[in-house]
Amino acid sequence: MTMTRRLHAGRRAATAALGLSLLLALAGCDDADGKASVPEGWSTLDTDSLSVGYPKDQGYAEQPAAERSRSNAAVALKVEDGIRTGMVSVQLNFATGVSDAAEAAAAAGAGIGLGTTRKATEDVRLTGPSPARDARRIDYDFTADGKDDTPTRGTPMTGVLVAGVDSGGVPFVVRLNAVRDAVDGEDLDAFVGSITVK
Repeated sequence: MTMTRRLHAGRRAATAALGLSLLLALAGCDDADGKASVPEGWSTLDTDSLSVGYPKDQGYAEQPAAERSRSNAAVALKVEDGIRTGMVSVQLNFATGVSDAAEAAAAAGAGIGLGTTRKATEDVRLTGPSPARDARRIDYDFTADGKDDTPTRGTPMTGVLVAGVDSGGVPFVVRLNAVRDAVDGEDLDAFVGSITVK
């Protein structure tokens, strides 16, 4: 009888502890100081408005500030035989009059270029303080133009962008563009899931 009571008490304690840990984990998702999960082997680009992971283990490397365009707050590139086959970029304050994720996505979407095929658009929730967590994701395909060390003109490419507004009201857009066969859906989802808004 005593042994049975101890077993039941132990199970109740374990169940309570599991419930508490799950509650704390869920609460941590809304913590303004929380960090998004970055896959093993990836590294992180960090800016004033957000941080985002990039696949360092797949050959991406952060571009020095002196070499990147002034419109980009951070960039990671994958370069193979002198050709840029992949790029992760962060742009901040890229549009005026933008106050929410929908407006940021509209402005960012207008800049993805002619000849781009949008595959999907959806609202996403990022890690970070609310309401800055609200963002919009656009998946798209396009073809390379062969300019500026990009793949040969006509090479199939794929991309995803995430646009929103940080907690200070600064609009942001984060992009991953790569040769289509070099990235899959899991990579794109992991990229989006690695964003932490500040």
